[in-house]
Amino acid sequence: MNADRADSFLHLIRRAARGRLKIYLGYAAGVGKTFQMLQEGHRLKEDGIDVVAGLVETHGRAETEALLTGLEAIARRTITYRNIEIEEMDLKAILARHPAVVLVDELAHTNVPGSGNVKRYQDVDAILEAGIHVISTLNIQHLESLYETIERATGVKVRERIPDRVVAQADQLVNVDLTTEDLRRRLQEGKVYTRERIETALDHFFKPANLEQLRELTLRELAAQIDARRRDPQTEELPSSPDQVMVCLSSRGPNSQALLRHASRLAGRLNRNWYAVYVQTSRERPVVIDAATQRVLANTLTLAHQLGATVFTYKGDDIVKTILQFAREYRVGHIVLGTPGRKMPFWRRLLGEVSLVERLITEGRDITVVVVDTRALPDTSPPGAAPLPPAG
Repeated sequence: MNADRADSFLHLIRRAARGRLKIYLGYAAGVGKTFQMLQEGHRLKEDGIDVVAGLVETHGRAETEALLTGLEAIARRTITYRNIEIEEMDLKAILARHPAVVLVDELAHTNVPGSGNVKRYQDVDAILEAGIHVISTLNIQHLESLYETIERATGVKVRERIPDRVVAQADQLVNVDLTTEDLRRRLQEGKVYTRERIETALDHFFKPANLEQLRELTLRELAAQIDARRRDPQTEELPSSPDQVMVCLSSRGPNSQALLRHASRLAGRLNRNWYAVYVQTSRERPVVIDAATQRVLANTLTLAHQLGATVFTYKGDDIVKTILQFAREYRVGHIVLGTPGRKMPFWRRLLGEVSLVERLITEGRDITVVVVDTRALPDTSPPGAAPLPPAG
């Protein structure tokens, strides 16, 4: 208990030196996130706050471009990539200017190769570390843990994604909402995309069913974040019963990334820590498994880190014993694992063998075992899937 409270105080000390992050969250392009961010920039300036536009994407929207007037803008830097000049946010210039507040649009943006950071949220993290406050924008489909959910709902593979922890650690989240009818009307009036893109957008990503599902996901995410902030783990006592979440990883399991995202969402709903555990058996030593399997495993463990899990690797041939030993030591109440790649042969059952899942259920008293059928999740977009529109 004392160690937990010491860590909590250290967390507060570190947070005090950082800037604050505010995110305008929406369910699709065109709901008004950038517009509201710029409006707040003007209000701050009127109150005497030193605020600059670090990077704002207007996408040619006249009403949004008009709001840039009167705000100091940091000039973008130009990077040449494959003989094409591309403009990106100038992180060094922002840090040198060191305003009180900087406006940074499209938090999930992927920087052009050759930039200091791969993703814009990493640039924002550097700005926050410098003690500068940031106001940014984000669409719900860019959350890493919602990848499969978004694909099933809309038929779109979202390629620009950010770890859930970025949103979870934001100091303020603001829901920018608009009815789906009003959003489609704005689109038809040319207030979201240029004329040549309107019909394609209406027939694909901006179909009413897609927008309604995205809107619902946004409201659910905000409700979960509000509940998490209300039940602040920094001030809570330790729970009387185990309720941490762990996900069991395999080097050969189908769709381990989907399994991790499921565990991430479960941990978020419980507002608890979660762990990703890989048990390396003698048959899975690096000198035994092939290079391709090693790469898949490395990518899976990296994603676990990005989603906010604490990752552990253990060695042992009794996988169930190792998993349950970890679960009891770390107060785990939910064990999440995927369906096995192959069913146990009938003859082995005749010899009295039981599956890993059956052993976990039998031997893991008072622990909830969640088996996710990752085999049922699609590996490719459905036919006719449309490319994702810009995030602005």
